[in-house]
Amino acid sequence: MKFNIIINSASTIEEIKNYWKNEDYTNLLELFNFPDANTIKPESFGEMLFMAITDFEPNEAAKILLTYKLSAFLNEGQIDQMSNDMLLDKISEEYPEIELHYDLFNINQLLFKAYNGKFPNAKATIVNFTMIAADKFDGEITKEIVLKSLDRGISDSNIIKRLFSEQMSTDLHFEEAENILWKLEETKDNEFTLITSEYWLNKDEIIGAEFEGECLLAESTEG
Repeated sequence: MKFNIIINSASTIEEIKNYWKNEDYTNLLELFNFPDANTIKPESFGEMLFMAITDFEPNEAAKILLTYKLSAFLNEGQIDQMSNDMLLDKISEEYPEIELHYDLFNINQLLFKAYNGKFPNAKATIVNFTMIAADKFDGEITKEIVLKSLDRGISDSNIIKRLFSEQMSTDLHFEEAENILWKLEETKDNEFTLITSEYWLNKDEIIGAEFEGECLLAESTEG
């Protein structure tokens, strides 16, 4: 299937709004021993959490946050190691399990802000684009369809194209697309916004402002 794609805007961001919910702030304030956390007004959550976090050593704060968000996926030893590695490396880009990159990015950026740059500054890319099927298409626009369709508008140096060249350009199923694209939202008819790590897609790697994208999908098989 083919899609006509127009890139409306692409920019770099350092924070994803609404990742941390009010419940998260209250829970974290308690974990960082902030008194009467449940009495804090929502507009003060960020400021108070930063104050509470900086009473701890950076690696200790990282361990608390990692445990809070990722204890279902990482064991204690992995969390200990990662809490130290985060001070040196962009773990949200380098960790081999890409399904954890989104959470790791948001943890990293919270620590980056709280400690005024002691942690590396990871970045994300947000792209707004219009995508219209060249022929009749009644299906759902998925992350896989979007990434495959964007192939012709992205520089050949892009890491997605280099690591997943077959998945991007053939009918091979692209399972990793679900975790490479962190967010995909249809903001209005035929207009979408995606968010991903700058590691996966730098705004400067988008070389096509308007192009025809081709998406090859494997035929579904039913047993």
